[in-house]
Amino acid sequence: MSRVGRLPIAIPAGVTVTVSADNVVTAKGPKGELVNAMHKDIKIVVENNEVVVTRPSDVKEHRALHGLTRALINNMVIGVNEGYQKTLELVGVGYRAQLQGKKLVMNLGYSHPVEIEPMNGITFETPAATKVVIKGIDKQVVGAQAADIRRWRKPEPYKGKGIKFEGEVIRRKEGKTGKK
Repeated sequence: MSRVGRLPIAIPAGVTVTVSADNVVTAKGPKGELVNAMHKDIKIVVENNEVVVTRPSDVKEHRALHGLTRALINNMVIGVNEGYQKTLELVGVGYRAQLQGKKLVMNLGYSHPVEIEPMNGITFETPAATKVVIKGIDKQVVGAQAADIRRWRKPEPYKGKGIKFEGEVIRRKEGKTGKK
């Protein structure tokens, strides 16, 4: 039995979860609303403030979908209740970020500033010139936006310059050794 799939999902106060006949799950909460179509074979039931996910058989595909479906619904419930955020740090001389309206404008050592439009449902914050906070209710979209921003300047292993996730450890290399 799936260890993740068999855990019931507690629905917090202020959040409503509904499941339609064709397995479309809708979660509404204080932060917004998320809709996701789940696989038709997996059974999703909302009973006494809990969402219970069950599978019809022990076929490999059903075992895989069981835990996945439960995790996706759990992420939806957390997203509409609390939301998700990722923090990026800009490391390097002259690397900085600022907001212009909703758009994020970064100086990353190129001859031009990098301008990034937020994806649907995403907001940017810049608490410091070298920090960018990406917020949203959909965990997948927040992660995708953070990865797109990081892709502009991945951290390099010699000086550690680039855009990195907060708390990410960059494996450092020694570099050139002195002449003997």
